Amino acid sequence: MSNYKIGRKDNWIGRSSSGQELYLNEKIQFSSIKLPFQSNPNKTIALLGYSSDEGVRRNHGRVGSSLGPDAIRKQLGKMPNHLDNNTQIIDFGNLECNDEDLEILQTDLSAGVKFILENNAIPIILGGSHDLAYGHYKGLSQYLPKGKAIGIINFDAHFDLRPNTNGNNSGTPFYQITTEHETANESIKYMALGIRKDANTKDLFDFAETHHVNYLEQKYFCMTYLEHVELRLMQFIEDVDYLYTTIDLDGFSSAYAPGVSASSPMGFSPDIVLKSLNLILESGKLSGFDVVELNPNYDVDDQTAKLAASLVHYVLHKV
Repeated sequence: MSNYKIGRKDNWIGRSSSGQELYLNEKIQFSSIKLPFQSNPNKTIALLGYSSDEGVRRNHGRVGSSLGPDAIRKQLGKMPNHLDNNTQIIDFGNLECNDEDLEILQTDLSAGVKFILENNAIPIILGGSHDLAYGHYKGLSQYLPKGKAIGIINFDAHFDLRPNTNGNNSGTPFYQITTEHETANESIKYMALGIRKDANTKDLFDFAETHHVNYLEQKYFCMTYLEHVELRLMQFIEDVDYLYTTIDLDGFSSAYAPGVSASSPMGFSPDIVLKSLNLILESGKLSGFDVVELNPNYDVDDQTAKLAASLVHYVLHKV
């Protein structure tokens, strides 16, 4: 079993408003995925950290993303709270990789996601390396009604469709999901936004084409092509019953996100992501959301942590 640590109040720092809860550090509550909890009848949002960079290490990347979840919390706690009193935000702490056993960690994450959903809460997972996507998706698929289509929307420079022949890693989650669905004679609906040719080999593009991955290259994933982006997104959203959305911070240009394992100046910008997120959230189909690959070891003035926290803040107030 993976290591599990409950949330800590000292990760939620920020101003005090003398009981008015004007900041998120004052709004946050704490619980454990090992204990029953009473969710709010109106809306409960659950934060769970995936504090691991084992998948990045296996994928020969720069380790440090295990520090990502707490770095996001520290920036999120400083941000203003615009939620009403009927909305709960609960921090469920972190799952940590034990003895380099990534596969067990992914299994434990799927159980954690399923537990959150069973208690009528919306899971937001803080990463952590992108291998968490496999566990997050498995938890959603185990809970949501059978026979319904779950669409995956991945904001990323990479397909993450590498074969897991030598074990799971941060580059394999959507290969795992795709091939498992094929084995079960099911189709998977996967959309990748921001894909770059300088970040994916030819065989990955071939696999994406063969397996009907709906993708948009980075050169078209920008405000100049907003109408086209929105049309592609709306078409995808219409074809599914539920949505799982994952944002890999290494998809952003390093001008916005230097603190990642695989940074590049050639990535996308926050404005097109926020426009896309707005469509996703307005659909009412979002069932799970995560932000991954924050690596504080390479961040500059907490810029990437602030970006990740702002994305979570946006979803918290729109979901």
